[in-house]
Amino acid sequence: MLIADCPARLAFDIVSNTWNAVVIWALKDGPLRHSELRRRIGGISAKVLTETLRRLTDYGLVRPAYELTALGRTMLGPIEAMGKWAHEHGPDVSVVR
Repeated sequence: MLIADCPARLAFDIVSNTWNAVVIWALKDGPLRHSELRRRIGGISAKVLTETLRRLTDYGLVRPAYELTALGRTMLGPIEAMGKWAHEHGPDVSVVR
């Protein structure tokens, strides 16, 4: 198997897109309509939210009623872990800028 074909690459692609992780996290408590989701997130255009929801639906992580699938719920742990890491180490990393 080539490194570029590694399944971990897809996982990193999913969580590296800021809006993917934000939308998944925003849906953690249950389904939301597009407008409700946009208000909850803030700072995201309708177009970008629509594109993100399509992408997450294509990955099988969100269903069209804009709620997480069982597979999508499995992303909550890694996203939470990344958030905790960022909260703990963010100030150290930002020094590099």
